[in-house]
Amino acid sequence: MTTTLAPGANDAADASDGPYRVLICDDSAVIRGMVTKILEADPDITVVGSAINGQKAIEALDRYDIEVLVLDIEMPVMDGLTALPKLIEKKRDLQVVIASTLSERNAAISLKAMAMGAVDYVPKPTTGRVGQSVDFQKELIDKVKIYGGVYRRGRGLKTRVTPSGVTTSGAVQAKSPERKSNLYSDKPITLRKPATLVPQLLAIGSSTGGPQALFDLFGAMKGKIRQPILITQHMPPTFTKIFAQRLGSVSGIESAEAIDGEKVVGDRIFVAPGDYHMIVEKGEGAGVIRLTQSPPVNYCRPAVDPMMESLAKVYGGRVLGLILTGMGHDGTDGARHLVDAGGAVVAQDEATSVVWGMPGSAATSGLCCAVLPLPEIAVHISKTLGVA
Repeated sequence: MTTTLAPGANDAADASDGPYRVLICDDSAVIRGMVTKILEADPDITVVGSAINGQKAIEALDRYDIEVLVLDIEMPVMDGLTALPKLIEKKRDLQVVIASTLSERNAAISLKAMAMGAVDYVPKPTTGRVGQSVDFQKELIDKVKIYGGVYRRGRGLKTRVTPSGVTTSGAVQAKSPERKSNLYSDKPITLRKPATLVPQLLAIGSSTGGPQALFDLFGAMKGKIRQPILITQHMPPTFTKIFAQRLGSVSGIESAEAIDGEKVVGDRIFVAPGDYHMIVEKGEGAGVIRLTQSPPVNYCRPAVDPMMESLAKVYGGRVLGLILTGMGHDGTDGARHLVDAGGAVVAQDEATSVVWGMPGSAATSGLCCAVLPLPEIAVHISKTLGVA
């Protein structure tokens, strides 16, 4: 058969507190086998089936209650991009994670797939390295758990686990200790008074779930913001270039990967390139972008903390910081520097975050003047920047 299914998998389909149920769709039998082995090494995940192309994945939805689909792009008969809208039409809450090799073409396709309804992506190593790449294995497992939890919360079901480790969406990382993602749900939030100065610059940090959150945010503010915008999104090289281009299309603002030595100017979005921290130094008449490959911060490169700390030194209290969805706590120390300099920080709320790690850490540290659902953040930013 072209679609293989685990014996008895359907018997547990209604057990909302059981392992997350995953379907793997890839035309390579070797990849399907290795990905199955990687995922099923975690007791909180079960691979209920595999499919060799998009058509077979669609057919599998008729037979099994699948929560997360790991979907390849390039396949015969029906490729991933063609299958994606059909899969979502058939099961609207299906969590589709794109797994594609790290090329400029596939980066563009992966981000296009997210605009079409996929929830995230995992850069896939070459076939020979899939079983050897610890970073790929960890990110794949984490994202299956994250989006399995999203699926269940959307249905009012139990979430079995919170993912461990610090997912960095493919960003260059150091080895990290075990951490849980949503450590902040039960902690109180104390809001600070809003800053009184009109910000000269908007600085944004995000990770897991960040690309879609940023597309939604800038789509709602299309063309409004005149101040410079600096973004550190945990993302690997190649992807950041395509991500910046797509963000420009969505926002109506010129957007590109930052270049070392360029001036920070308005009407422009500067995106930290994958594998480089983006910081700002003082220059004549304007801040100057600097890209560094100093060691990872919070196990990430690029990281949010160095960017925000540098902005506090150059712009003082005239910075509005925004922390969006993401695992870990990157951005909290940088936010503290912004606040100490007189700036303001806003965090995305838990309900609209894919993972309330980064924003939760900032929010419960008493650094934020507002903790808002994503749809309300655009209005808040527009008012704060004086462009409402």
